[in-house]
This record gives sequence, C-alpha cells and structure tokens, in this order.
Amino acid sequence: MYYGIRKFILGLALGVCSLAAPAHAAGLLVPSNAGNDAALQIKSHDVAVVIENGYAITEVNQVFHNPQANDLEATYRFPVPDKAAVSEFTVWIDNQPVIGEVLEKEQARVVYQEEKAAGREAGIAEKNKHYNFEIKVTPVRSGQDTRIRLIYMQAVDIDTGVGRYVYPLENGATDDAANSFWLEEATVKERFSFDLKLRSANAVSGLRLPAHPQAAVTNTDDQQWQVSMMSAANGAAVNSDALESTTGEESMTVTNTVPGTAGTLDTDIVVYWRLAANTPASVDLVSHKKADSNTGTFMLTLTPGNDLAPITEGRDWAFVLDMSGSMKGKYASLVDGVQRALGELSAQDRFRIIRFSNTTSELTNGWVVASQSEVAHWGQKLTSTQVGGGTNLYAGMDKAIRKLDADRTSVIVLVTDGEANVGVTEKKQFLKLMKQQDVRLFTAVMGNGANRPLLEAMTEVSNGFAVSVSNSDDIVGKLMEFTSKVSHEAMHDINLKITGVNTRDLTPKVTKTLYRGEQLTVFGHYTSSGEAEVTLAAEVSGERKTYKARFNFPEQDARHPEIERLWAYASILDMQDMIDYLGDDSEYKSAIIDTAVQYGLVTDHTSMVVMRDESFDAHNIKRQNRDRRKTETAAMQQRATQQVQTTRVDQSAPAFNAPRSSHKNGGGGGGGSMGIELLLLAFLLLPVLALRQRKHRA
Repeated sequence: MYYGIRKFILGLALGVCSLAAPAHAAGLLVPSNAGNDAALQIKSHDVAVVIENGYAITEVNQVFHNPQANDLEATYRFPVPDKAAVSEFTVWIDNQPVIGEVLEKEQARVVYQEEKAAGREAGIAEKNKHYNFEIKVTPVRSGQDTRIRLIYMQAVDIDTGVGRYVYPLENGATDDAANSFWLEEATVKERFSFDLKLRSANAVSGLRLPAHPQAAVTNTDDQQWQVSMMSAANGAAVNSDALESTTGEESMTVTNTVPGTAGTLDTDIVVYWRLAANTPASVDLVSHKKADSNTGTFMLTLTPGNDLAPITEGRDWAFVLDMSGSMKGKYASLVDGVQRALGELSAQDRFRIIRFSNTTSELTNGWVVASQSEVAHWGQKLTSTQVGGGTNLYAGMDKAIRKLDADRTSVIVLVTDGEANVGVTEKKQFLKLMKQQDVRLFTAVMGNGANRPLLEAMTEVSNGFAVSVSNSDDIVGKLMEFTSKVSHEAMHDINLKITGVNTRDLTPKVTKTLYRGEQLTVFGHYTSSGEAEVTLAAEVSGERKTYKARFNFPEQDARHPEIERLWAYASILDMQDMIDYLGDDSEYKSAIIDTAVQYGLVTDHTSMVVMRDESFDAHNIKRQNRDRRKTETAAMQQRATQQVQTTRVDQSAPAFNAPRSSHKNGGGGGGGSMGIELLLLAFLLLPVLALRQRKHRA
C-alpha cells in the first residue's frame, strides 16, 4: 500500500501542476481593446543572479522596441518575488544609465506625469499590493529601443539542507480588475538569457533546475556553481555589451536557437542546490559598519542541528475545499485525490469534509470514522459537487476551527488559491480567528497570484510555517521538505537574547516556532563592537533547551552594504503587518515611507522614479539611491574577485552539537497509519495546511 500511494501521489502532483498552468505571464501590458496598433516589443530580457552570504541579488536588463510610427509609453508588469526589495530602477537616457530615486507614491506619480507631459524621458516603478510590480517608461521613440535595468535583493533560506531560488515569471490571475483590462505581450523577440552564480560558504553537492533541464550547470569547485541559459531568435547575434551587468563578470555562452522568437516570459525559473551531507549546524553573521558610523547593521542566521525526534501520533483530518470559480479546471483532480486519500486512512482515523465558495456547508455531519463503508459513501457524495462563485476563505476556516476536538491531534487541509474576495477579507480578522484556538497553520503558497502576505501572516500568528510552491518546482523535493516538518518535534516558545554588544531594531520582533530543518534569521542594528553572547532558548516536548555562541561584532566591515536594505525591508514588512491590523491611519504608514525613502525601496506606499539629471535638480530630489547603489556595486564587484569566505562565527565553540538536518539523516520519518502519506498528498493538492495538536505539540 505504501508504494502504491507514493506512486499515486507523484502522478497526481504532475497532473495538478499541468492543470495549474498560468493564465498570465510577465510582460508588456496592452489594453484589451487597443488592437495591434499599440503593441510594443520586448527585444531582449537578460537576467543575472548572484547568491552568496545568505542573500540573492537579481539584476534584470530589458530592451523595449517600438515598431510603430509614433512614440509610445511602455508598461511592464511582473510578479512580486518573495520578500524581495527593489533597490534599483534605471533607464538609459541619451545612452547613459540614470538610476531612480524613491518618493512617496503619489508624489512619484505626479513627478512622472509632469515629465511625461513635457515630453521628457522618465520612468516609474510601483508595487501593486501582493499582485505584481509595474514599470512605466516614456517615451519609447518611434522605431527605436529603450533599455531599462531593475535590481532586487532578498534573503535566501536553506531548509533541511536544500537551498531554493525562484525567478518568478508566472503572473497569478487573482487581480480580476486588471486582468479584465490588460493583455500581456510576453514574447521576447531576439534574446532571453539567465545567468546565476552561487557562491556558498558550505560545500554544495548538487544543483538542478527541474523545469529547465536544458540549462548548463557547471562548478569551479564545491563552493562555486553557475547556471546558464540563452535563447536567441533565428540564430541572432548576441551583443555582448547589452549583457554587461553590474557584477562586471562575463555573460553566459550557451545558446539555444528557437525559430522566430527567443521565448516567452511565462515559466518560473526555480533553482535548487543541496548542501553536502553532514554540513555542520551553525551560527552565521553578516554585517556592515562604516568606519565613520556609530551604528552597524547585521543579519544573524541560526541553523539548529538534527536533534528533533520523530513523533508517531494519529490524526483527525478536516478537508476544507474551495469550490469557487477560480478552482475550475483543477477541482475534478482535487476531488479524485481526496477520494483516494480517504481510502488510505486507517479505521482509527476520522475525517470531515467542508466546502466553501460564496457560502459554507459541511458535506459530512461532524467527524466520520474512516471505515470502508463511510469512505465510499462520502467519497461518492463528493463527486456530485460543483464549483462556482467567490472565495469566502474566512467562513471555511471558521467552520473548521470551531469543530476541532481538543482531545485529538487534528489536521485542517484547506484547498484554496489564497485570495479571499467574499465575506470577511480583512487581514486582521483572519489573524484574530487564528488566535482563537491553539492551531498550527502550515501554508504552501501556490503560484505567484496567491495572497502571500495574508497566508504568511496567518501562518506566523499560529506558529506554523510557510512553503512557496511554483509550477516549476521539484515536487519530490517539496514533499521531503514539507514532511520533515510535521513528522518531527519542533522548537516552541523561542527566545533569542544577545548580550555583551548593544543591539536594537531587531526584526522580526517576535520569533516563531522553528521546525526541523528551518533557519532563524534576524536583522538588526548594533552600536558597539566586540564580543557578544547569543543565546537561543526553546521548549521541545516540554523540556527547555538552550544553545549558546560567543563571537565578535566587527568595528568595521564594508563587504556587505546590501544588509542595510535587507534590514530596512524586513522592518517595513513588520510595519505593513501592523497597518493591515490597525488600519492605514496608523503611524506606521509614515514610518514606512520614511524608511523606504532613506534606504531606496519600492513598497506599497513608495515608488521609484527616473528622469533626466536636470529634472532631479529642478524637483530638488537628492540622489541618495544613486550614491547607495555605487557603494553596493563596488562591494559586489570586490567580492567577486575574492575567494568564497565563511560567515560562520561559532567554529571554535559550536552552538549545536549535531550536524544540520538533511533529507539523508531522517527527513520524512514518523508513523501512524497513513498520517504522513496523506499529508504528502494534501501538500501536493492544497495551498494551506493547518495542524492542531493538543496532546503532543509537533
């Protein structure tokens, strides 16, 4: 039975992924009723990524071409990368790059419109909630090209010994108002290229791109890896100057010729890398402190060892199924999967089936023992259900939470695209709901259109965890990552204490539960240097455990100026959570604007605007971001010339005795009838998983 369900799970995963193909892609926007007269072209799209020291820097160079007889404005849209801070938007004006500056959102729009009305070159980069980033450039001259550059940075986690990077291109279809007005032109006419360099302080034993097997993967040694892809239309010659990036490194050389086009921006690029077996658990510090500054910035990452024991308990299973119109095309496969999963439960397990769209109803009448007859009966009932209507996510969650049995371990399996649009939709109401019960919420965020901020906030308040899932992901890898969380003990009630050095402005302010293989990353400021002691205390199955490390915070460190932006963006996310909870009239909105302007970040409340140098002077706008980017670019180019350096600070006296968790040292264990196997199935099918455990906290 074990082999059969594993085979079924994998086959179903592949089928569901094929059904979930994106309806929209990154690309130029064209009004639905504009016809071909308004069409601009994406001439080239070149991506350069560098991953090192716990964060990734992504640079995108694009060239737009205007084949029309009149000048046009280009509008380009792409998905919001996970926790990514847009740090540069550059437009080439008179063949010279002009770096944008960040202003309050409405002010940026006014400035852009003034420059546009005057016929002068200008650009603006904005964030449209959790849906996407949108870039406008004016004018793209008749018969000419316009080049832009976009750079963003984000922290990168290593989970259970596996790192993951996603370059998102699949736009979700959840912004109905925008999708009804715009069409995307996602075809790259001449050249698409992708180049990723991984510089890892820990040895890497393998790297793969599950959705792009044609990519060339090479490595200089076990710490330096490179991924290269290029497509050129009709064997078009590649202009090496256009591929030059801020890293100053040579571009890729692999070419795949595709007749008539260089490709379409509709498939996420997902890159996995696996650390070598028995990689040590560690405490890592990345810092930045200028010689003339009293304040430094740091990113502290703690990766615990593999000392969390497996758990072996049965569960109650509550299936909460989204029957809204957004599930059309996927729902039949989901129903089939749930039916088969029910058939694999043991007689000691129980289940419920709840459905929601505009309203909510329970197909079963309370908990049902998973006997053969009951499974067959309710499985047949499920086949007669139909999809349609909106997504009343709150009502579905509320019904499931209210009927959990306090005496049994329970799993809530919520099937939804994560976009609540009927009934209660305010984020703060979802957070209040999650606080009503001792419930674990495990979120697999499916695709780039889901309301990731809402789902992740629900996860955090319940001390659960979130996993992002792309159509380009390695399903088996995501399974292994997921099951290692629910099959082992976890660290609860975490407290992180830093003594010996003055620290402040820590983010996140409230630390979370840590599950097997997870890292704890904290950003902050320090105002003194020297030796510090870091203590991580946590409760594991009722026992208080403590881990300690001693190391120095440097007096001066100029290698990682990007850490300042990463701290600022993490702080902005904290403040945005408070706005969502308290309302836009809170003081946090002003604080976000001030922080974003100071550190040059595009947010919900700020935008980045580009114009001629003399126009910046006329508007009395300081060139803070331009100066910051010069510092960051110089540091990045300097690091590229050096050997990979370790950021580990607890080598002499390790904080953790066991090596870090990996899939080769106990991942996916646990037992108890079909509990884990069903959870595997649920993960493949369902965006959100909530686990409640009263008797034994996972």
